[in-house]
Amino acid sequence: MPDIEPARDPQIEPSPEPSLEPWLRGGETDVPAVARAVLHALQLADEDLRKWCGRLSDQELNFCPAGTASVAFHIRHLARSVDRLLSYAEGRTLSEEQMALLKSEAEPGANRAELFAELAAALADATTRVRMLAQVNPEDARTVGKKQLPTTVGGLLVHVADHTQRHVGQAIITAKMVTAGTQ
Repeated sequence: MPDIEPARDPQIEPSPEPSLEPWLRGGETDVPAVARAVLHALQLADEDLRKWCGRLSDQELNFCPAGTASVAFHIRHLARSVDRLLSYAEGRTLSEEQMALLKSEAEPGANRAELFAELAAALADATTRVRMLAQVNPEDARTVGKKQLPTTVGGLLVHVADHTQRHVGQAIITAKMVTAGTQ
């Protein structure tokens, strides 16, 4: 990949590095532990993605080093999968719009400002929805997908947190691979 000067946008610059991860800051204490952990995972995802990927150019965000998925894919997938998983936790099936967005996650040509705006909106929406789901019994039965695979509200909430962090890690590693040749 040729040398690329990363784009700068003050609206998506990383926030100053916090001294503690969200789960150690003592926040969200009004929410039960499982939902609180999910909220903390979402907060950490936002902070880490802005820190490690927020300064990448559009070209860097869309680059697929060694045939891997792009940073843009991981950010889109994270934002959209959280919406899908929370729909299942709410006892709903996926809409046609959610299915169309799923099919477009790997499309090239992501714009950095739009990508981070989608992420911010998804995380804000997820925060509201997780807070609502915190009032539901985590053992309440739910199903996932066309096959109606069995799970629970708590199982889906935990998966929101672990799946989110998995894609944050993949986005960070990909960002490091993309920028390794430009430093």
